[in-house]
Amino acid sequence: MNPYVRDRINRKLDTLSDERLYQILDYVEFLESKYAEKSAPVANVFTRFAEGVEDKLRAGGVAVSTVSETMGFLNKAMGVLNGVALTTMTVAGDVVNAAKTAADQVGAPPPAAPPASPPTSHAAAPGTQPAPPAVPPIPPSATA
Repeated sequence: MNPYVRDRINRKLDTLSDERLYQILDYVEFLESKYAEKSAPVANVFTRFAEGVEDKLRAGGVAVSTVSETMGFLNKAMGVLNGVALTTMTVAGDVVNAAKTAADQVGAPPPAAPPASPPTSHAAAPGTQPAPPAVPPIPPSATA
C-alpha cells in the first residue's frame, strides 16, 4: 500500500466519529469482497474472536460507544493473552534448550521419535503361550 495514501486516509479518518468509522469499515469490507487483488492476511485467533464479538454487537444494535468501550477491554485482554502465550513459548524453548544442553553434557543420545504404530507381531516369547486375540464386546441389542 502506498504510504502517502495511507497517511492521507488516516488524517481524514481522525476527524470522524466512531459511528462514521464503522460505516467506512463496512464500505471497505464491501470493496474488499468485490475488488481485492490479494487475500487479506489471516488474523490470529484472538483478533478473529474480538472482531466476531464486535460484529455481533453491531448487528444487535448496541450503541457505538458501548461497542468501542467493549473493544477497548477486549484489546487489553488480548494483549495480556498474547503476552502469556509469548512467555509460555519462551519458557518452553528454554526448557528444550536446557534439556539439550544437559543431554550433550552427559553424552546421552538425542531422544528418539516415538514409533509410528505399535508392532503388529503377535509372536510369544520363547517358553510362553501366545495371548488370545482380543474379542470385541457384544452389543446390548445382540443379546436380547
